[in-house]
Amino acid sequence: MPRLLADIAERTIATYIVSLLGLILANASGFAGISAVKAAAVAAIPAALSVLKGFIGDRIGKAGTASWLPARRDPS
Repeated sequence: MPRLLADIAERTIATYIVSLLGLILANASGFAGISAVKAAAVAAIPAALSVLKGFIGDRIGKAGTASWLPARRDPS
């Protein structure tokens, strides 16, 4: 279980950072008019979905990881 939680935490943090940076860059380039606070809140949505995806991955992929790959094809 600790391995699974570390895997999910890593994926969630990475998703949040990438989503937040994407929103900040879109705002800076004029594609989106969104404040930094709203960008931080909106970036939390895909991060939360990443947590859900990770727990589903534990059920359908290799046990103990967040991967959705079948156990026989998972390189970890």
